[in-house]
Amino acid sequence: MSDTKPFVIVTRKFPDPVEARMRELFTVELNPDDTPFTRDQLADALSRADILAPTITDKLDADLLAGAGGQLKMIANFGVGVDHIDLNAAHAKGLVVSNTPGVLTEDTADIAMALMLDAARRVTEGDRRTRAGEFKGWHPVWMMGRSVHGKSLGVIGMGRIGQAVARRAAGFGMDIHYHNRSRVSGAIETTLGATYWEDLDAMLGRVDFVSVNCPRTPTTYHLLDARRLALLQPHAIVVNTARGDIIEEAALAAMLADGRLAAAGLDVYEFEPRVEAQLLGLDNVVLAPHLGSGTIETRTAMGEKVIVNIKAFLDGHRPPDRVVPAE
Repeated sequence: MSDTKPFVIVTRKFPDPVEARMRELFTVELNPDDTPFTRDQLADALSRADILAPTITDKLDADLLAGAGGQLKMIANFGVGVDHIDLNAAHAKGLVVSNTPGVLTEDTADIAMALMLDAARRVTEGDRRTRAGEFKGWHPVWMMGRSVHGKSLGVIGMGRIGQAVARRAAGFGMDIHYHNRSRVSGAIETTLGATYWEDLDAMLGRVDFVSVNCPRTPTTYHLLDARRLALLQPHAIVVNTARGDIIEEAALAAMLADGRLAAAGLDVYEFEPRVEAQLLGLDNVVLAPHLGSGTIETRTAMGEKVIVNIKAFLDGHRPPDRVVPAE
């Protein structure tokens, strides 16, 4: 990069205030119509940009990164998850990678709790039936759901978002259990009233609700596969706001269809944006279009973090949200 403004290519439409600030600070190429980049467009962007600002929809694999131009120095991701970026290939290429953690924690936890309540109380299903003219007045046994208060929640992944979900669930009088790569501090467990389970299989057979909040890594791919889903009790409800392929989607759909699981609330999908066809015809699953961080406040804050990371890098400092490959 020269002394002139760095050339930043943004792959998707960012909130207007973020784009306005980027225009002030950088020479920026925006994507005003928000059409996802093709692989060829990504390759072209990597060959021209000093800094690329991608999102989850941009798969930056080793082959693409190998073809990046020598001028490319940084990938400033808009989002927390970086499973769409080959971190090892980026590191080998000498590229700095950053993400946007922290600012989307509370909104993602809100969606997880909303899906939990919706799936349990059949709100979306009730909305569909009311619009279809099926509501004929109050009935003592029509559209009965399941209580949330007093039930047990198993949180898979007790990081920022998992803890935020647990705080909300505790407010609903739920009994909190969790499985994590490592046990959180005693202070956090005490505050949340949370019970640690080293054995995920054992926890799954104990809880009424499951909230998936762990990152997508090679070890969490199909973490909830057909075998583990079968460990859940038939009245259990599964919520996923993390990554779709942490759950074996076809197995989940089959179990929901034949009553081996009560319900599910999904904000992410294994082959996103495609949704398992069987899920689309089921009343006992709530399907949200990846809304986890989808508020004006959070998406703007994510964009501001992208800018902060770029600015820190340009000033010769380590970006505050730099991501490096796992050792």
